Amino acid sequence: MPSGLPRRDLPLGKNVNTIRLLAVLCLLFVLPDVQAVDNLKAFPAAEQGMVRHVLQLPKQEQSEEADLKVELVVGRTVEVDAGNRYFFSGQIVKETIGGWGFPRYIVSQLGPLAGTLMAIRPDAAKVRRFVALGGEAFLIRYNSRLPIVVYAPQGVEVRYRLWRASPETTAIDRG
Repeated sequence: MPSGLPRRDLPLGKNVNTIRLLAVLCLLFVLPDVQAVDNLKAFPAAEQGMVRHVLQLPKQEQSEEADLKVELVVGRTVEVDAGNRYFFSGQIVKETIGGWGFPRYIVSQLGPLAGTLMAIRPDAAKVRRFVALGGEAFLIRYNSRLPIVVYAPQGVEVRYRLWRASPETTAIDRG
């Protein structure tokens, strides 16, 4: 019998195989949770006056994750009139964490509130409404293996919305 192979006729060989099987099962069930905690270690604590927002997306089928996008929506709930459309100036900046390669998203400040200038009755009641950053939607790839980490000033809300692509495609005419 070759010296590198375990002997199957001894009870110890069965125990070794059982131990190996248990070790593999532990890795399968425990490693994803440990990996999520370890991934968060890559993201530094928020600086003074900032808050770290963490979103861990639920795992989807791999083919489904490719069809999903996450929109980050940053803003604040404020009292405004109901007739105008409002937005904050500012931007979300993507940075890569050195040594890790993970992305993080930073909103350094929420600029002044701006909006349309439609005439509203002076006695019209104010309403509480979530007002987001103006501009294009900030879409990122859906990835359940890494948390989405956003740093924003205190008092700023960070929300998200999921976008799903249709499985159907349509050809474009040549021109």
